[in-house]
Amino acid sequence: MDQKIRRLPGKPLPFGVSEVEKGFNFSLFAKSPTQVFLEIFQPNHQAPLCRLELDPVKNRTGDVWHIHLIGLQSDFFYAYKLNGPLKPEKGFVYDATKPILDPYAKAIVGLEDWGATRKDLLACHVNSDFDWEDDQPLNIPLNDSIIYEIHVRGFTQNANSDVIFPGTFRGITEKIPYFLDLGITAVELMPIHEFDESDCPFTNPTTGEKLLNLWGYNSIGFFAIKTSYSAEKTRRAVINEFKYLVKALHKAGIEVILDVVFNHTAEGGEKGSVYNFKGIENSVYYILDDKGGYKNFSGCGNTMNCNHPVVRKMILDALHYWVIEMHVDGFRFDLASIMGRDENGHILPHPPILESIAKDPVLSKTKIIAEAWDAVGLYQVGSFPASKRWAEWNGKYRDIIRRFCSGEAGIINEVATRISGNEDLYKHSERNPYHSINFITAHDGFTMYDLVSYQKKKNLENGENNQDGNDFNFSMNFGCEGETEDLNILELRKKQIRNMATLLFLSQGTPMLLGGDEFGRTQKGNNNAWCQDNETSWVDWDLLKKNTELFRFWQRLIQFRKEHAMLRRNDFFTGKTNAFSKLADISWHSVDANKPEFNSQTKALAFLIDGMKGSQILDDMIYVAMNFEEKGLLFELPEAQTIPQWEIVLNTEKPKNFILSKTQSVPKDISQVFVDSFSIVVCTRSY
Repeated sequence: MDQKIRRLPGKPLPFGVSEVEKGFNFSLFAKSPTQVFLEIFQPNHQAPLCRLELDPVKNRTGDVWHIHLIGLQSDFFYAYKLNGPLKPEKGFVYDATKPILDPYAKAIVGLEDWGATRKDLLACHVNSDFDWEDDQPLNIPLNDSIIYEIHVRGFTQNANSDVIFPGTFRGITEKIPYFLDLGITAVELMPIHEFDESDCPFTNPTTGEKLLNLWGYNSIGFFAIKTSYSAEKTRRAVINEFKYLVKALHKAGIEVILDVVFNHTAEGGEKGSVYNFKGIENSVYYILDDKGGYKNFSGCGNTMNCNHPVVRKMILDALHYWVIEMHVDGFRFDLASIMGRDENGHILPHPPILESIAKDPVLSKTKIIAEAWDAVGLYQVGSFPASKRWAEWNGKYRDIIRRFCSGEAGIINEVATRISGNEDLYKHSERNPYHSINFITAHDGFTMYDLVSYQKKKNLENGENNQDGNDFNFSMNFGCEGETEDLNILELRKKQIRNMATLLFLSQGTPMLLGGDEFGRTQKGNNNAWCQDNETSWVDWDLLKKNTELFRFWQRLIQFRKEHAMLRRNDFFTGKTNAFSKLADISWHSVDANKPEFNSQTKALAFLIDGMKGSQILDDMIYVAMNFEEKGLLFELPEAQTIPQWEIVLNTEKPKNFILSKTQSVPKDISQVFVDSFSIVVCTRSY
């Protein structure tokens, strides 16, 4: 032991490394090992500065090993080595030669360079002082939110992204003017927890190139940031670069939501790597079967035992860290239904971890969004536990809008239910329309351009013989699979994008769009591009110039939604007639006013939203006519007890006629409106 370093017994809490008077306290939960060693390294040194064996009497309280060291410099690397039984059938896989990462490590050394060969990883303690100035949570209400999902590397890695620091947090910061121009209110970042991109086992069968895990749904630690997402690769710079991004986004009025993966880890199954959890307390951190095998509800080899008290505490501590220290505004929980399983994998009616997150006082203003399903068929959209607080990715909304826009008949009833706020899913659990995160595309699946360009997925380059990815996409190619020179097909595809975008922003709920959809980003038909670290996944910013008109349409839609309060209701429609306006808060129509055809095979539907609530005028009347028949239809406009006339403000057949300012056109005295095939027309009427 280095003579300059003194050791004291230390304390069991908090877990991880914490600065204490004259030194640092180390604390590690580990129930079953017989010996625990702590190795300290100086930066850029291969051999440890010291190797300490923790005394099972002096340095242990219950199942927690701890030590207080005096004399360490503030920035140091460290690892544990644990000795204990090697009985995989009992869940014990100890190996005293293997460096083990602290689960609470705030930084990890060894993955600084994207795509480089991984060496043994070390935990790192850094002093990351940062001046937040007066940064505070924005607390934008969900019903006013517009979420924009992006990948940190893929969003700016392309050479045409026009940023100085491509593929990094700084690159995202450079795109803040673009976010403001588009009008979004929140950026949702795909996983930024540290992961090893080289863990992908596949190669491109066409080129022979080894593929990389671009998406990063394979966390090594839940407190550590992905180092290679930083322009500068030192640990302190990584943390501060992310903090600067958050602060800059907040100054622009934009929130930060993190996509977090607590359902599984990068350690995989029986043949997977050992980074931390397996080598510390395998049977606590994972759901195992009676032979020590890993139950796999995630599809990724293992399943975290999220409702064990130790794991539950770690998850809550991680969420607290990202909110308190990193100032993030919310979380999207990947395959969140897994977090509702017990230690045997059984579904719990009141899962402790989900209840704890929902009722945690620190997280009370934080957005919490569940992907309410898992990889083995559990589907909880509308019934997610502890649901008064939880919002959900609404897969039912996604699918019905896709089906409707593709011209499927006989689904008008459900279309109306989804557009009007999903009352059937959320009212029974005392939730509101905004708890539905409405989306039509996300990272997982086709982009919106590919949704209207491909009937079938094109995933051969993923190296799995096109067996990966969803086969049920409700997509259409409109006469040609993939790219085409046919101008008629191209125009129809763009109109279909406008149709889906229009429904997304006119629906009650919280809209989320996939970054790049607003200017026609394509993945060439790949609907599972998790391992495509190339032009397939990198946003092609030349398309913004090519499809400027499409971008302007999305931009105007976002502004239109912001200008109309009745598109962002807090409560569900009642269908009751207002005594002052003589209108229902929402009414449904077909080509004939007040005569919806819910039980027919029609592909046409219209609705009218009243702008009054009681005697108070909150908004204009908004009338929306949707026609996905093969021919144009003439819709009869509902009568209203007001003098001002109807004004056509949006027609997806004629996108240049999108009107935002009432000074741009003169309202027309019309009683009917013609809606082209596969088109949507929106009219407004002032009080």
